[in-house]
Amino acid sequence: MPTVGLDHTIVLARDNRASAEFLAGLLGLEVGEPWGPFVPLRLSNGVTLDYVSVDHDIPLQHLAFLVPEEDFDAVLDRIRAAGLEHFADPRMTQPGINHNHGGRGVYFLDPAGHGMEVLTAPYGTTGA
Repeated sequence: MPTVGLDHTIVLARDNRASAEFLAGLLGLEVGEPWGPFVPLRLSNGVTLDYVSVDHDIPLQHLAFLVPEEDFDAVLDRIRAAGLEHFADPRMTQPGINHNHGGRGVYFLDPAGHGMEVLTAPYGTTGA
């Protein structure tokens, strides 16, 4: 099997800087230097989310972020401190967090309306 990895993806936003800073703040990351129309947010695995501002309807994207169990509480504390509604399910009908796959997870919306997920155990596993 060839070695293939995701390098970057473009995330649509109303305000690229505000959306990148929103997520960076919750995840404890730093926003990169803008280049062209993009404001990048580099994740620890090297993948970059390149936020771009648009002035048309933004289709929902779902982004899931795997964090170590020991970092989850800090992320959840920042979500709560920001006053964000957060949910245990992707349909966002059950407030709180879940304990799926032997870990914990939470869902919330970003400023552009994208569904964000933070989880400690990948799907299909039984522990973190």
